[in-house]
Amino acid sequence: MARLVITGGAGFLGSHLCERFLAEGDAVICIDNLITGSADNIAHLFGHPKFRFICHDVTTFLYVEGRVDYVLHFASPASPMDYLRYPIQTLKVGSLGTHKALGFAKAKGARFLLASTSEVYGDPLVHPQSEDYWGNVNPIGVRGVYDEAKRFAEAMTMAYHRYHGLDTRIARIFNTYGERMRINDGRMIPAFMTQALRGEPITVFGDGSQTRSICYVSDMVEGIVRLLHSSVVEPVNLGNPDEVTVLELAQQIRDLVGSSSPIEFHPLPEDDPKVRQPDIRRAREKLGWQPHVSREEGLRRTVEYFRARLGLHEG
Repeated sequence: MARLVITGGAGFLGSHLCERFLAEGDAVICIDNLITGSADNIAHLFGHPKFRFICHDVTTFLYVEGRVDYVLHFASPASPMDYLRYPIQTLKVGSLGTHKALGFAKAKGARFLLASTSEVYGDPLVHPQSEDYWGNVNPIGVRGVYDEAKRFAEAMTMAYHRYHGLDTRIARIFNTYGERMRINDGRMIPAFMTQALRGEPITVFGDGSQTRSICYVSDMVEGIVRLLHSSVVEPVNLGNPDEVTVLELAQQIRDLVGSSSPIEFHPLPEDDPKVRQPDIRRAREKLGWQPHVSREEGLRRTVEYFRARLGLHEG
């Protein structure tokens, strides 16, 4: 049995990871300050004998008694709406929070996994994006608070690996979706689904020709677990290379819901990436991982989750 600490464990991805490791017989300590995470995401785990929740801000001193084998650092606002609302906190959790989590892992002799992001590539000039691409980020733009926080977190993680010999992993996570995303998350898929389910106009930014590659949450969790248990120190892209335009995705969700919602076009936000597609050769070769859930199946499962959350019934 391993003992894991997951920061941001009450968030969308973090809660699924808590669930996965508990299912494998491990003990999980979930740390979250609930700024963007929710106790509802982990409420079903509270009675589990191997689960513990600590409400704590990881930008301050982090302490957990006893042995810890793995530290997974997932604490951070992750949607543009959140990190525009909490710009300073986003920068602090990526810098101070990462430093505290790395120091904690070092003190415990634990392996450390950083949840990084495809946002380190910014508005990419290389397509698809491979791990050796350094990115095209505007450090003073509104998205820079998230992008640069994660780039700093990667640099800090590699510094601890090189200077302190800490056993580290870096996951560059591309757009992920599924159950437990918030209704008011602000990201594309929750917005499209709630608007379509309510019969409201579906908001598409720009002309919808920008592309995204979306990965269903169970595939992402599998990739993260494989990376954690691998020997791969360099960053690894985790995402689904199935590229789709934003407009096509809005139309697909509308059709899946059976909605007649009109599509409304709004101005493109500052520094919004025009393309996004992971090159996952490293993950395939070194982790034996690739996504398996089709876009249609993943979206269908997620629509049913949002339908239930909104208290709606099919038809």
